[in-house]
Amino acid sequence: MTAPYASDPAHTRGRLVAEDESVFRSPWQRDRDRIIHSSAFRRLKHKTQVFVEHEGDYFRTRLTHSIEVAQVARTIAGALGLNAELTEAVALAHDLGHTPFGHAGEDTLDALMQPYGGFDHNAQAVRIVTALERHYAEFDGLNLTWETLEGLAKHNGPVTGPLPYALADYNARHDLELHTHASAEAQVAALADDIAYNNHDLHDGLRARLFADEEIQTLPILRDCYAAVDRRYPGLDAKRRRHEALRRVFGVMVEDVIAQSRATLTAARPARAADVRQLDQPVIRFSPALWSDLQQIRAFLFTRMYRAPAVNEMRRQVHGVISDLFPFYMQQPQHLPEDWRSDVARASDRTALARLVSDYIAGMTDRFALQNHTRLIGGQEGLRAQL
Repeated sequence: MTAPYASDPAHTRGRLVAEDESVFRSPWQRDRDRIIHSSAFRRLKHKTQVFVEHEGDYFRTRLTHSIEVAQVARTIAGALGLNAELTEAVALAHDLGHTPFGHAGEDTLDALMQPYGGFDHNAQAVRIVTALERHYAEFDGLNLTWETLEGLAKHNGPVTGPLPYALADYNARHDLELHTHASAEAQVAALADDIAYNNHDLHDGLRARLFADEEIQTLPILRDCYAAVDRRYPGLDAKRRRHEALRRVFGVMVEDVIAQSRATLTAARPARAADVRQLDQPVIRFSPALWSDLQQIRAFLFTRMYRAPAVNEMRRQVHGVISDLFPFYMQQPQHLPEDWRSDVARASDRTALARLVSDYIAGMTDRFALQNHTRLIGGQEGLRAQL
């Protein structure tokens, strides 16, 4: 049953460039399909979450993460009576703006771009789907609906203060009402992102042997999940025991979001989708108790995984790759691909050139960035040796 505050495809605010809508697909199904068929979405296959892409076939990439987020988001949206198609479109596109090498790459590119307006991956996702994908005859980008673009821009909440240039540029042409909250569907995508990475970072950290089951089973939530598995399946082998425990962690987080969000929505009583945007708080949320538990898990992961010595060494090396590539292309933009050179010719000043170089580097996969560094500059030996 659809909730009254669910987004209604019959009342979409439409697209920047008017199009005849599909006979067989809703506007948000069409958005989802355009996202899946985009070049940027395919490149997520070779962009990492925490580890560099070549470090192991089983570690999550941005692509597998996005698929997991979409699956969780559809489940929550369905339970809350929201529009699952819009939720899925936002979930699948939410990481399109990420650089190679995960957050380490983003931090480096943001530092290099500070004189030119900085770098923000959420704003870059909007830039990709509104400008950088160039396949259609009548427009740049994917010409997604207002609701999908709004969800990409502010699924983490209202965007206040100075806007990232990539977002300000589009918002000036197509007002996304950045001062308000996003739809309930976009908020679901944001919480599904939290659920997915909290779970899979534990899994990937265990697989990388950065910590052991015996350590994480003392953490909140995990303690009860491991105990439940041991009670039901005494003597279970370690691999199956881990999987059973972590899938229960998934379930705890999803059930908590659904229960808390139902209570929040019941109290707020939004009568339509637009009412959700005007509230002074998000309507999709964890309970305070579970949120506190998750903060303890994140603190553990920060110390034992995100800043583990092996990961720090990887961060140091990839910082060097991007720190070398950016000034190289700034000084010798003729080395950009041929189909980028018309944009170079139109760059009016150094800021415009820097933003073009940033777009190019941000779109690289891990492997492509390393290959270009080796070809143009000389390579990072520790990373290059594993290619």
